[in-house]
Amino acid sequence: MSEVNTGYIDFFSILGLDENARPGDVRKVYRKRMKALVSEIARAEITEQSRVRYLLDMAQLNAALLVLRESGPRDEYWNERKALIALEDKWREAVDASDDGAEMVRREYIGRLQSFLSRYCEELMLAAGQDKECVEHSHWDNAHTRHASRILRFYRNDLHQKILERLPYVEVTPPEIDFEERRRFIAGVLAEGS
Repeated sequence: MSEVNTGYIDFFSILGLDENARPGDVRKVYRKRMKALVSEIARAEITEQSRVRYLLDMAQLNAALLVLRESGPRDEYWNERKALIALEDKWREAVDASDDGAEMVRREYIGRLQSFLSRYCEELMLAAGQDKECVEHSHWDNAHTRHASRILRFYRNDLHQKILERLPYVEVTPPEIDFEERRRFIAGVLAEGS
């Protein structure tokens, strides 16, 4: 996977399928992976760290099923993902060409990125926990939802941060600190206080 594709959640990869997988394949692989995950959870000692990992894995598998099992949601998701990747490329090209419209493309990209991650890394993962087929196979319940909502918010923010860090166009200006001036100021404050 190229660097530009990382961070944009790929439900096909989560299931280990390619984008031409049929809905029957999606269900079959989902059930197999969820069964293995539930079995692993039953055998494992649950720590806070493993709980976070298991909830995230379950939420991702459930969302993959919810999104990919029908052609409408699948096409909408995949087209949205491809458009976002293309918009990132367009932004990179505009910056490299010193195009005056680069800032406008950046704003559009950031807005669409936040929307994509919110929808597919949080909203749909929680919605999948209410889906009858997902609940049946994952044994997801209200306790899972309560714990997962916080975990998914952190997951979304983490993906967002990783994407922004790899983009050379999000610059942070390092502060200019005059340490000599700071030393004089502190010495003056301390002298006044004595």
